[in-house]
Amino acid sequence: MTSTDPNTHVDKRGPRVLRREPGVAEIKPRAHVRNRKAAERALAVGVPAVLLLIWQLAHHYEWNLLGYWKIDQRFYASPYEIVTSEKLREADFWRDVWTSTRRMLIGFALGAGAGVFIGLTMGMSRLIRAALDPLLTALYTVPKLALLPLFLTIFGFDERPRVMLIAVTVFFFVWISTMAAIMAVPEGYREAAMSFGVSRWQMFRHVLLPGSLPQIFVGLRIAAGVAVLILIGVELVIPSQGGIGSLIERGRTLLIPELTYVGIALAALLGLLFTLVVRWIGRLLIPWAPEDNAPGQG
Repeated sequence: MTSTDPNTHVDKRGPRVLRREPGVAEIKPRAHVRNRKAAERALAVGVPAVLLLIWQLAHHYEWNLLGYWKIDQRFYASPYEIVTSEKLREADFWRDVWTSTRRMLIGFALGAGAGVFIGLTMGMSRLIRAALDPLLTALYTVPKLALLPLFLTIFGFDERPRVMLIAVTVFFFVWISTMAAIMAVPEGYREAAMSFGVSRWQMFRHVLLPGSLPQIFVGLRIAAGVAVLILIGVELVIPSQGGIGSLIERGRTLLIPELTYVGIALAALLGLLFTLVVRWIGRLLIPWAPEDNAPGQG
């Protein structure tokens, strides 16, 4: 091949060919996936274990942070002291765990159910969206803990204010994610379905709902974590009638730091388990969701 332009360089050896050797993922895909998951599980367990070890060492050697902040050993218990504490054996904190779990499940079910229904309705109807969106957007900006005095006035000091506050908080997160998920379904899908003369119910069942469910479950996962935050906050403000927040507050007022540490750990564990349950349900209901975008990933 001869070039007529002197400024054009032509490699006489011909076009370059890039060769790429197959990696482990191509040669042994199952082993690659197995090893990757094993590494991820090891990291998930190893990082908390390392943090606990640092905690234990900091207590044992009485680390003096930045040269002027010495940790008070009376309130800074080590992980070993917490686990072996006699006071924990005497405490019936499982009752508090069940109380908090029951409140969160009821509040989450109420809030998520209402959020999904309103979100779907507003996402499918422009008129309903125009009617409710300004009102709900304004209410969304109100700090939810600020509603607690109002709920206490209306319902009294029983379980209902706690459950209602969790439900209201969950509702707004689920409502926003559900409406956004419905509106994010590509218009081409709707036009293709309409070209086949589908009804509104068929459009919802076969196009809108399958296309929006992955994003809806992402919103449910976020709402599950927020529900735990509100739950503990409410129980700290109203420590009567038990709960994990009440356990944390008892540890502070009775000068039993072990209870406070255990309460914080139980709150974290409750949030983790609840989020995993939401992720597991999402994987069962929507197996078509990509793994990287599956509910709960991120």
